[in-house]
Amino acid sequence: MEQRGRRLTDAFVAALELRKYLREGTDFCTALTDLRFQIETLEDGYPEWHPASYPFRGMLKLFVYLEVTGDSYRSLTRHPELADVFGLDQIPNESVISRTWRNRFDDDVRGYVTASAHCLVKEIHNEDLSVPEARPLEEVKQSSEETTDSAENATEFSDDEIYRTTRLAREYGFGPFDSERAQNATYEDTRFFELQTFIGMVGCGTPQGAARFKFRRGKEYGPHGDTHLRAVKQFDPESLLDGFQQATERLLSAIQSESSFRRPVTVAIDITTVRYFGNVEGMPMVSGTKASEGRAFKFATLSIVGWNIPLILAVEPVRESSSWDENPPNRIHRVVRRLVRRAQEHVSIEMVLCDREFDSKAVYQTLSNLDVNYLIPKRIHGDEREAIETMDEDSQKVAVESASVHVEQGSHAIQFLYVPSTKGEGTTVFATNLSVGPKEAETFCRRYSRRWQIENEYKSIKNDFLAKTSSKDYRVRLFYFVFAVLLHNIWRLTDFLLKAGVGGEMDYAPVLTAGECVELVCSPLIPPD
Repeated sequence: MEQRGRRLTDAFVAALELRKYLREGTDFCTALTDLRFQIETLEDGYPEWHPASYPFRGMLKLFVYLEVTGDSYRSLTRHPELADVFGLDQIPNESVISRTWRNRFDDDVRGYVTASAHCLVKEIHNEDLSVPEARPLEEVKQSSEETTDSAENATEFSDDEIYRTTRLAREYGFGPFDSERAQNATYEDTRFFELQTFIGMVGCGTPQGAARFKFRRGKEYGPHGDTHLRAVKQFDPESLLDGFQQATERLLSAIQSESSFRRPVTVAIDITTVRYFGNVEGMPMVSGTKASEGRAFKFATLSIVGWNIPLILAVEPVRESSSWDENPPNRIHRVVRRLVRRAQEHVSIEMVLCDREFDSKAVYQTLSNLDVNYLIPKRIHGDEREAIETMDEDSQKVAVESASVHVEQGSHAIQFLYVPSTKGEGTTVFATNLSVGPKEAETFCRRYSRRWQIENEYKSIKNDFLAKTSSKDYRVRLFYFVFAVLLHNIWRLTDFLLKAGVGGEMDYAPVLTAGECVELVCSPLIPPD
């Protein structure tokens, strides 16, 4: 215990030393470059004769950086300039990074990294230090108490367990998808799914990815890039979304015994963008972005949030009216209706969380008609400003205003909750169809913080699973995004099954990284000797 206490003290001292640099105005990377870790309590898991080409201290800095920023292994490999920050000759590839965390670092080292990084993230947000790379505070708040114990209580899984569990999750996810190609086709659908996974993993285009896949798996194993794209186009949007629906049902069937899924769940709805840089003529599914010159494909998702397994239950393309097409104005409440209805086929929903983009009477009434509760932050207009000014004059921090919604789709009672902003000074206004009193309003609105998980999901989907393409064919674009979401779900199911197999805690933090999982999904999945 004395050794463990000293180790955690060293971890916190490193975080506070970094904080000192940041207070002085030093940028995060420079501060990390200059920092000298106290590592007398840590042991390098590789013996001196091991052919590892990366110094232990440098790899320790690398993982502190990853834990502070929340970046994925793959995104780190795209920034070779960071090698100097860590004191390395070059940035290791994903496999080396993964093996270092699992094999070279023991529980003590992993606990040191997590404790130091999470302490720093809290200090950055508490003091409002200028570190744009830092991950959201909510991501480390949830696991703060587990962090100090993780070095003693981490669960290890054998390679065989990981291989077998990933194979099972992959079968659950891939099974429902059928391109309806001829039975005598040269390649089974699974080969295309493996190639699609590989392309996303290596971060290149389809032609180059297909060539590299053949080199890795054998000349006759994988299809040519053009063949792959032709197969992808066999999935029309409706059948693709139906396949995802069936895959979600199968994934959930693997965990239906988990008691948390027999209770109503909290879900979050949001819209994410995938940038598009080509000509927009004849591209009705391309929309404008908040940046006036930006163009992107938009996709809405509905995800389970909270302490359940974070699966994405539904995906819906977003079609908006733009200057280059004749689309009707987007009616976001219809997107919400389709998402919730699909999700309700799988789980019982207790609460829906949305951001301000969904602040409309039509969305409120749609959710009420679907018999679910909602909590949505409201845009601040004249009426809200007047109410806030009155609160300030009366020195009120919390207020509740009752009203009602009347639209073509129906009507219902609604409440507007005025509570202190969690992002600094000021007041935030939330809309809900639940009856909440002034004493409970602030606590009730904290439920909204669960939405941060959906931002993590989008980051993982785009950095770890989404394959690159320049195709203008929307069938290709939709397939690539939906398949990336499916891979995210396979990863999370694999993680859940591993924890369940050893009676582990069903917390949000995964024990298997996205990079490890995706590499297994696109491999033969034959356990090592």
